[in-house]
Amino acid sequence: MMVLDHSSVPAIVLVVEDEMLLRMRAVDMVEDAGYTSLEAVDADEAVAILEARSDVALLLTDIQMPGSMDGLGLAHAVHDRWPRIKIILVSGQLKLSGIDIPANSRFFGKPLEPQVMIAQMQRMIGEA
Repeated sequence: MMVLDHSSVPAIVLVVEDEMLLRMRAVDMVEDAGYTSLEAVDADEAVAILEARSDVALLLTDIQMPGSMDGLGLAHAVHDRWPRIKIILVSGQLKLSGIDIPANSRFFGKPLEPQVMIAQMQRMIGEA
């Protein structure tokens, strides 16, 4: 009888970023951390992906984005609908003191430090 060993399956990280170069850089960090990345250009696309899959472990989203909701709105929606998904919010403009992020999420200013981001993703996904 075969037992599936899920420890060898990389966790899935959904990267939500409207700027292609920044999205590619974030995807590189996710893959350098040993995870599989999915990409979305805005909150609507991210929600569609989350509705279609049940294996996303972490959401990494920019805050300033076009569309029906920004990254902060997306983070709160994901926290309400899929509470087990960990969330990292990033922004080049905003400082954390002025924003209310969901419980158990983390905030980082841009430019992102790859080593710091990789360590944070590994810490959050490891807590699953």
